[in-house]
Order: sequence, then structure tokens, then C-alpha cells
Amino acid sequence: MQETEVTVRFCETDALGHINNTSYFIYLEEARIKFFESLGYSMRLKDWNFILASAKCDFMNQGYFNQILSIKTYVSKIGTKSFQIEHEITCSQTRELIAKGTAVVVFFDFEKQQSEVLPDLLKEALKNNLIHS
Repeated sequence: MQETEVTVRFCETDALGHINNTSYFIYLEEARIKFFESLGYSMRLKDWNFILASAKCDFMNQGYFNQILSIKTYVSKIGTKSFQIEHEITCSQTRELIAKGTAVVVFFDFEKQQSEVLPDLLKEALKNNLIHS
């Protein structure tokens, strides 16, 4: 399981004073990038082999400006050409669950413009982060 922390910036809140719903997807993207880095994948575009097929976020409680959020990221499913990542966002100060996210990531060849079978090394790394929810 990978853990990432983000501090909520003022620009990520809305007129009601809480985190705008679109900001959560930015936090989830940051957590996914840290997750891929933890697996040893380069962030260079020419080496990138992943596309996002689906992203979902359920909002459990409100988050606010200047809170420190902890995002736990882990794998919940591994398929032939894709895998599913789960995220849990909690407030570091109160430990309150703020949101839960899910993403389906496809291994993709951009030159051929098609999905490909997950390489064995990637599958092994994903299995090391597999938690059944």
C-alpha cells in the first residue's frame, strides 16, 4: 500500500468553503503517480504505458482548506490487460474518512493504439500491493 499526503490549497475549495468535488480527482491522480513511481515506473511520457479507463470518487465527509489529507492507494483487482486501484482519503488530523476513489488502469501501447497484456514484472509488483476490499 502506498500513502501520499496533500495539503488542501485555498484554490481547491469552493464558495461553500469545502473542497470542490473536482479537486479530489487531482489528489487521486497525484496518488496514482506516486503509486506508479513506487513500482519503479518512469514518469517520462515516452515510457508511459497506462491509460485511465474509469475513475470514480465517493464523497463521505467534507474536507476544508489547509487540511492535510492522507491518501492510501492499493490494488483491488488484477486482470489480463488492466487493474483496479482503490484510494482512501482521510484527514490526517482527525482520521476521518473524507472520500473513497476507484480507478481502472489499462496497460496501453500508444504506437499501436491498443491495450496490451500486463507484463509479468508489473503483475508481480501489483500482486504485492493487492488488498481485497
